[in-house]
Amino acid sequence: MDVIPAIDLLEGRCVRLFQGDYAQSQVFNQNPVEVARQWEAEGATRLHLVDLDGAKAGKPQNWQAIEAIAQAVSIPIQVGGGLRDRDRVSALFDLGVQYAILGTIAVENPDLVGQLCAQFPGQIMVGIDAREGKVATRGWLETSEVMAVDLAQRMADLGVAAIIYTDIKRDGTLTGPNLEALRELATAINTPVIASGGVSAVSDLLKLLSLVPSGVSGVIVGKALYTGDVSLKQAIRAVGQGRWQDVPPDLGTSALA
Repeated sequence: MDVIPAIDLLEGRCVRLFQGDYAQSQVFNQNPVEVARQWEAEGATRLHLVDLDGAKAGKPQNWQAIEAIAQAVSIPIQVGGGLRDRDRVSALFDLGVQYAILGTIAVENPDLVGQLCAQFPGQIMVGIDAREGKVATRGWLETSEVMAVDLAQRMADLGVAAIIYTDIKRDGTLTGPNLEALRELATAINTPVIASGGVSAVSDLLKLLSLVPSGVSGVIVGKALYTGDVSLKQAIRAVGQGRWQDVPPDLGTSALA
């Protein structure tokens, strides 16, 4: 199971939000390129970037930071936030980004998602961010009546490379991922699912391993890495191979509870 570090960009800085609330942001580093290089050095095989300003404005705002990160690391990066038309998705790939994450347009313009999947095969992901099972859009500022599982099934039929599922109430809270919601969504589709939101410890990652057979292929970790609650190197040792027997001895048996 891939462990994917998150870098959330707000006004060019690396931050974390609490439950998607822009008013509750915490700056962890003024230089996101430095952060990206650190995660690559510690063994990350992919990076997850979110343009928070772009998600709110409806168009990408942190182009300079995204391009700088793409040029600074050799591992693939996936980027979301404000990607709501073909030209901006294409421009993102021109920066050196490998995967584009679509959110709002998956709800508002699914036909465009299908067109983009055909134009950029294997490079389009969809982020499904949910409150109480319903999909939130426009930087999590609005909640639709669309159910997360229904949207995932439609996006899978269109050929997206992966679904990134975030439980907004868990995001930035360090309260653990929503295993039940992830299992329900992953078993409903054949497309790989990447879990996001709430990871607080390596034990949370170990619990997610039980969902690998259902289709959960990766997990995005944000705040826990920045607070030191999770060591990226230790997390990769624990679940990077997807094998329970690879858990480091210093984690103890309590990590398997």
